[in-house]
Amino acid sequence: MNSSTKIFLVRHASPNWDLKSIPYDIHPGPPLSARGEQEAEEAANYLEAQKVVKLYYSPFERSARTAQIIAARNRIPSVEEKRLTEWRQADEIGDKVKERMSAIFEEIVKEGAAMGPIGLVSHGGPINFLLLVLGFDADQLAAFRKRFDGHNPLPPAGIWSAERKADAATWDLNLVFIPSTNGDVQ
Repeated sequence: MNSSTKIFLVRHASPNWDLKSIPYDIHPGPPLSARGEQEAEEAANYLEAQKVVKLYYSPFERSARTAQIIAARNRIPSVEEKRLTEWRQADEIGDKVKERMSAIFEEIVKEGAAMGPIGLVSHGGPINFLLLVLGFDADQLAAFRKRFDGHNPLPPAGIWSAERKADAATWDLNLVFIPSTNGDVQ
């Protein structure tokens, strides 16, 4: 067992926003744009340096493609996980998103404690709810949400790290990666 458990919360890279006829919150959603492909490559490089051993990803096309790029670069397995799916604001209340994200996170924590760092490729809304569940301060999170598109707590292909020492009760949560294609340098 590792002395700490580290899980990376990855937002999918930039989708093709020009495809207005494809609903964003209904599967499969829009594919990645050319910029999104570059962002996913940058995220793959970052996660390679972090020695991520496995990925789980939302079934939406933009998340699946982001995960495919990361997994191929890092030569690691990737697994589709429906609970990481986009938040359907019209049909799903926030508490339900928290519930499904908490459930998958706790399962992955057990696996990560034994295997090493694991990445979860999801969407901004679900990652926001998970950060709150993990104890991130709501006011601080609101400041992050003002900074990025769509009131998300991270940009496309951005990555939060959730780390907990073996003897700790709380998670250390940090925004650790922002692709250079988003204007901010990591």
